[in-house]
Amino acid sequence: MTDHTPAPAADGAPAYAGPELIVSGVQPSGALHLGNYLGALKKFVALQDKAPCYLFVADLHAITVWQDPALMAAQTREIAAAYLASGLNPDIATIFPQSAVRAHAEMAWIFNCVARVGWLDRMTQFKEKSGKHKERSSVGLYTYPVLQAADILIYKATAVPVGEDQKQHLELTRDIAQKFNNDFGAPGYFPLPEPLIQGPGARVMSLRDGKAKMSKSDPSDMSRINLMDDADTISKKIRKATTDPLPVPETIEGLADRPEVDNLVGIFGALADKTKAEVLAEFGGQGFGAFKPALADLAVARLAPIGDEMRRYMSDPAEVDRLLARGAERASLIAEPVLEETRRLVGFWRSRG
Repeated sequence: MTDHTPAPAADGAPAYAGPELIVSGVQPSGALHLGNYLGALKKFVALQDKAPCYLFVADLHAITVWQDPALMAAQTREIAAAYLASGLNPDIATIFPQSAVRAHAEMAWIFNCVARVGWLDRMTQFKEKSGKHKERSSVGLYTYPVLQAADILIYKATAVPVGEDQKQHLELTRDIAQKFNNDFGAPGYFPLPEPLIQGPGARVMSLRDGKAKMSKSDPSDMSRINLMDDADTISKKIRKATTDPLPVPETIEGLADRPEVDNLVGIFGALADKTKAEVLAEFGGQGFGAFKPALADLAVARLAPIGDEMRRYMSDPAEVDRLLARGAERASLIAEPVLEETRRLVGFWRSRG
């Protein structure tokens, strides 16, 4: 059985002695919003004391579509600031830029030669992102899921926090791991990671359209709550969020065919660590004139301090850079030995000196 226990951290942080290791990342391609916080950052914070977490800023993934080079470094720091402001402890969780650990890219090339074209042709996200002109898309966008597999398996991660829209990519990671193990006579070398998608807030929808996912690419800023929004802006966006004339339902069944209401109830539950049923027990039968102010107060209480802390970190880029460099060093301690053993299994030349 492969040992997934990481080596001691470079700065003396205690190593985790258990069998699990968690990997995930967020792209530096725009302002983070409530959906990113509830679907990713809040969950990362809850996981950091349960297993070693390797949480990167996914800058290699970001350049699969055009990014302004003049903004990339600042955007990377902003994602790192969001990680830290949300409660991640850099002495416990390893936070780093993906491109700073070069083993990610080399492992991705090896996996490009293991994955099959037919597997990638079935990836629905490429079809959605490339639209009607896929021939104009970068090759990187097409092979994006293979890089994801490298991100995960370079640390031999056993668990990956993913949204439902990424679950297909994790299945591809498992296929690549299994095929590599079989092709190179190394049973159990790469684990078959499991998705972590349970819990509230896994999929937060637009405040304007309950059938569309909250997105930083939506042209309407009113469709999302950005982590850097101030208290007044957060309150305004919730007050103006789309609902309907009916009161808040009293049962879960009453949320059917009311996507905007379902979304707001889900957001309240995720922020308050309550189930939708518990939220409805408190507000069922009331109008949105009562529910929306309560949700606004809760959102301000939870999110405004994060925005303030993000601004504090972003005012000291040298400190953020120091933490990112330290994280990259720690991540490399795990990634480089895995890459070297993978190179040996593939049969690449190694010096006998």
